[in-house]
Amino acid sequence: MIKRNQRVFNAGQILLDGLVVCVAFALAYYLRFQSGLFAQEAHLPLVDYVRNLAIALPALLVIFYTRGLYDSARKRTLFREIAAITFSTLILGLLILSLLFVIKQIHISREFIVLFLLFVVLFISLERTLLRVWLRQIRSRGYNAKHVLVVGGGELGRSYIDEIQGLPYLGYHAIGFLDDDPKKQEAEYKSVPVIGTLDALEDVLATHPLDEVIVALPLQAYDRLATIIADCEKYGVKSMIIPDYLRYVPARPDFDELGDLYLINTRYVPLDNIFNQIVKRIFDIVVSLVAIIVTSPIMLTSALLIRLGSPGPVILKQTRVGYNRKEFVIYKFRTMIHQPKQHSDTKWTTKDDDRRTKIGAFLRRTSLDELPNLFNILIGDMSIVGPRPERPYFVEQFMEQIPKYMVKHQVRPGLTGWAQVHGWRGDTSIMERIRHDIYYIENWSLLLDIRIMFMTFFKGFVNKNAY
Repeated sequence: MIKRNQRVFNAGQILLDGLVVCVAFALAYYLRFQSGLFAQEAHLPLVDYVRNLAIALPALLVIFYTRGLYDSARKRTLFREIAAITFSTLILGLLILSLLFVIKQIHISREFIVLFLLFVVLFISLERTLLRVWLRQIRSRGYNAKHVLVVGGGELGRSYIDEIQGLPYLGYHAIGFLDDDPKKQEAEYKSVPVIGTLDALEDVLATHPLDEVIVALPLQAYDRLATIIADCEKYGVKSMIIPDYLRYVPARPDFDELGDLYLINTRYVPLDNIFNQIVKRIFDIVVSLVAIIVTSPIMLTSALLIRLGSPGPVILKQTRVGYNRKEFVIYKFRTMIHQPKQHSDTKWTTKDDDRRTKIGAFLRRTSLDELPNLFNILIGDMSIVGPRPERPYFVEQFMEQIPKYMVKHQVRPGLTGWAQVHGWRGDTSIMERIRHDIYYIENWSLLLDIRIMFMTFFKGFVNKNAY
């Protein structure tokens, strides 16, 4: 059974993780104290470092456990697994530094700690990647399979079969369907047969070594759920429900509680979490302050060239729609000839727009005109990463014409975003832009923000659609 195999696998994975951490410790110690790459100084003997490892190693394994890194990773993406490894190691680093501060052990090398934590992330991530490749190979050959029964042979049940057969490396094997439709009896779908009606569930559970029962019933059959779940629990088999109502829900839902009631939030937004909000805000403040300092010579030079190039203000102040649909004033370098407010607020920029100044065309093409957005980020109107904000005149049009357009206002607008680094900026498809913005909103993480920042440096600043 897969449960017994999973326990054995988890025990082996814990031992392997422990071994990899020891390798990271040995390499960090060698590089810091014996390789000659660092200035040699008096340091504690190896036995003191090993004594600290004896505390750090179990702590890290416990953190890994609490972060779900010893749960089945069959359906978890590699990116999420590496993110969990990185976050867990950062927690360990904070615990180590806090402990050293409390016990006033000042002679432990900080360079060693940094090297050790870095190697832990790199080596554990490499180990999990290789392990994932190996597992996918053996599952594709039929080993380590999870045997499932699908209750419901209609559209939902068949969609489930499509998914697991399209992803053979996940290792799911469906033994059959149960369905009450007489027309489906003794039929099959993609070599998966209908082996009985819903009343046969208990017999199937008693005679087949199942790992999961997938309930894929239409809404009108939900009165059978209590019996199905009770039968599964009687035989100790996990039951999972594919909710039929999801076809009416616009996005990945989330569950909330009100007393004894469960509420379905039809769109999961990670940044609704207060902890995530604080993390992102701190990140925005730090990055915007650093960016303002680093780019101040560029901003001063740009301001001087704008002033010399054409009459009018250096900074363009324009109303945009931001977080929770509230309007705010965005700051940009002026890139066009000075014009009445009603023109700048209601006219879309085109490729051969004759309103652009010479320096303005360059600033727009290189996105340098958006550097004053850093001050909007610092004061809290914007974020480093997020959907780009739009003018109220166009928002009113798009909310009627573009489905889900207003979802973008559930987070702070950004200097750069998932849509922009994929080329959806300027005079391009608003539909595609919103699709990318919604993906970002529903999948936010600090690592995703960092990834978008790096992508911006390589392909987000200069764009053929920025004019």
